[in-house]
Amino acid sequence: MRIFVGRRVKPGSSLENTTRAWRGKHPHYKQKDCIGCQRCFLGCPEGCVYQMDKKRFDVNLDYCKGCGICAFECPVEDIDMVLETGCEDQP
Repeated sequence: MRIFVGRRVKPGSSLENTTRAWRGKHPHYKQKDCIGCQRCFLGCPEGCVYQMDKKRFDVNLDYCKGCGICAFECPVEDIDMVLETGCEDQP
């Protein structure tokens, strides 16, 4: 019997499949107060955050699953998590 510990698939698997259809929120990079620490880039579990220049990052929304790690890791709160269209609260 073979025992698997940890992940059973390689990380970054959502780059093979678009995930925007089931996401509730997505990151919005304000690109105003970024200090270039790369925490959002390094923390993204799917590798869909990319660097545009020294202090500007953005995300490929086709592959972002909306986990919010990038916004949580940002020390200057330059990333907001915003609701997807159609996910607004219903009364």
